[in-house]
Amino acid sequence: MHTERPSRWRALWVLPPIAVGVAVVMFMAGGRQPPTKVVADPPSQQVRVIEVPSVELIPYANGYGTVQPEKVWAAVAEVPGRVVETYARLRDGETVGAGTQLFRIDPTDIELQLAQAEAELAELEVQETNARASLDIDQRNLALAQRESRRIAKLSTQGTASQSDVDNAERTMLNARTAVQNTENSLALFPTQRRLLEARLAQAQRDLANTTVHAPFDLRIADLAVEKDQYVGVGQTLFRGDAVQRVEITAQVAISSLRHLFADRDQPIPSIADMPANMKGFTGFRPLVRMDLGDQVAEWEAEFVRFSDEVDPQTRTIGVVVAVDNPLQKAIPGLRPPLSKGMFVQVIIRGHAQANRLVVPRNAIRNGHVYVVDDDNRLQTRTVGVRFNLGAISIIEHGLQAGTRVVVGDLVPAVDGMRLQPVADEATQQALAAAARDAS
Repeated sequence: MHTERPSRWRALWVLPPIAVGVAVVMFMAGGRQPPTKVVADPPSQQVRVIEVPSVELIPYANGYGTVQPEKVWAAVAEVPGRVVETYARLRDGETVGAGTQLFRIDPTDIELQLAQAEAELAELEVQETNARASLDIDQRNLALAQRESRRIAKLSTQGTASQSDVDNAERTMLNARTAVQNTENSLALFPTQRRLLEARLAQAQRDLANTTVHAPFDLRIADLAVEKDQYVGVGQTLFRGDAVQRVEITAQVAISSLRHLFADRDQPIPSIADMPANMKGFTGFRPLVRMDLGDQVAEWEAEFVRFSDEVDPQTRTIGVVVAVDNPLQKAIPGLRPPLSKGMFVQVIIRGHAQANRLVVPRNAIRNGHVYVVDDDNRLQTRTVGVRFNLGAISIIEHGLQAGTRVVVGDLVPAVDGMRLQPVADEATQQALAAAARDAS
């Protein structure tokens, strides 16, 4: 029992040093700052960018249509008869110069009608001469009858002439007056008869002239329906002639596309009286006709002519009529064919230049937003307003300024504030400027 107490006291002497050590460790730990947590930036993502340019924009609208001749002449027989002569190369597709005689109808019957009218007119002249001579005689007879009637009447008052003598003298005078009146009436009809015969003569002469038909302008034969020795009737269409000096294309263009061509225009619309002369200057359209030839594209400068008379209610398009002069002379063998009837072509309507337009690639806009790289090379999402789209480009109304760097490629993920490594896309920048200058 005496030996166990000292060992217990030795165990108690060990506790104070341990407590002191723990206290020292806690004191030292409480006086130190906790380690700073370092958050490393994620690596920057490389993106393609362009600087938003302020350009002079050439707006345009697209349409498609079929080439048609400006004028189509129908060769119609104006007199009946047998075709006795035709132009040697009167065949579909042949080109004929203005003034060329194309066919002739047998004139024999008409020449007989002409001779008859001339003979009747000559006969009328003789009849009129005779009638005037008869009138002179009748007037002299009337004068004699009047003197004789007065003489008999005087004798009757003296008692030397009977009443029957007076009546006979008066009757003779009245007969003479009737003869004069009849002759004068006949002479009064001669001018009308002469005009009638002259009209018949003129008609015969006109019919004789119509037995031969000449080309009214340079044309190409189409729809030939007559041969030599064939009988034709009045009003029968013999063939059609398409004008070759000028062709027209009616291109169907969306109204929504046309309205962009008049943006920022304050010029008043011409009056109805001035519209035909001033419509071309008012619109300022510069049409270009294109035709895909497979391995290349042929182009023709054209002229705006007019709008069509109605809007298609199904497609909401309107016809824009353009014309190309001298299509045959503008042909280049192997490169550009002559514009011919029935060709399906594209028509590009270019409008007035619009200054200081901000443009970006159309695919750079995503749901009304664009990705912008700020001065710290960090991503910003901007809301933009689009004035209108033109092909592959969009014209910006608000939300961007000239020189702003816009991301043009895909960016996944896209988080505002993320660090970017912008790389200038020179090819897209140049293509954007070129598309704005010549959007065709």
